[in-house]
Amino acid sequence: MAQSQTQTLAQSNIVPGTSLWRDAWRRLLRNRMAVASGMVLILVGAMTLLAPLLPLADPEIQNLELGATPPSLEHPFGTDLLGRDLMARVLYGGRVSILVGLVATLVSFLVGVSYGAVAGYFGGRIDNFMMRFVDVLYSLPYMFLVILLMVYFSRSLVMLFVALGLVQWLTMARIVRGQVLSIKEQEYVEAARSIGTGSTQIIFRHVVPNALGPIIVYATLTVPAVMLQEAFLSFLGLGVQPPQASWGTLVNDGASVIAFFPWLSLFPGVALAATLFCLNFLGDGLRDALDPHLRHE
Repeated sequence: MAQSQTQTLAQSNIVPGTSLWRDAWRRLLRNRMAVASGMVLILVGAMTLLAPLLPLADPEIQNLELGATPPSLEHPFGTDLLGRDLMARVLYGGRVSILVGLVATLVSFLVGVSYGAVAGYFGGRIDNFMMRFVDVLYSLPYMFLVILLMVYFSRSLVMLFVALGLVQWLTMARIVRGQVLSIKEQEYVEAARSIGTGSTQIIFRHVVPNALGPIIVYATLTVPAVMLQEAFLSFLGLGVQPPQASWGTLVNDGASVIAFFPWLSLFPGVALAATLFCLNFLGDGLRDALDPHLRHE
């Protein structure tokens, strides 16, 4: 009888386990700034994605007689120099800016994770050669490489995705390599080797999934960096080409006449700045949530 009571008491004191991802999700929800930023990003993403379904004017229809007019009930963001509705152009331009950020980050993710995982897993001379190549690329100005690719090949939107992604993978590769170096000696990796599992399968089925925390955080912080670079390239005339528009091109279009028509740069600038701030706050929240040193605080 006493033994059964002891067992019952012991069972009642057992704390239910939780996974890393569930624990990280709970801690992320406690970060009010990160949650608010995520909600703003969802709202911005939904508005830009559903822009064709909203009651907006065609962003490419010109009305030269109307010209640049300040915000009004008919045109909440005003119109540009060619009489085009600025609100429609901001929403449609947001689709391009966000798409550039996401696709270029995906390119960076695929190249950087593969490269860094291979270098870290095999180590030795292979790792030394691969990382010295990364160091050489690091010594070159990344924006110079982007501009060179854009000028030499083409100024298409696809080339913009590739160019921005191919200069962002270097830091991703270093982060992944560092994680793989600490993971590849774990017991489950040794067990996979002992049963004859191939290196490729070990890297992408056992090692990389266990390094996803820092990778996700850096990918989240890469999106605003890429969007800012696209805005800079568009400001130089090397980014998105007419008739397409992005937040960067809209800011550039209004910069030359900002003293006379400030709303032309104000609204796309605010949209870009708000999105970048929210992405950075969300990235910081993910970093804190996925930090293993904070799990038991």
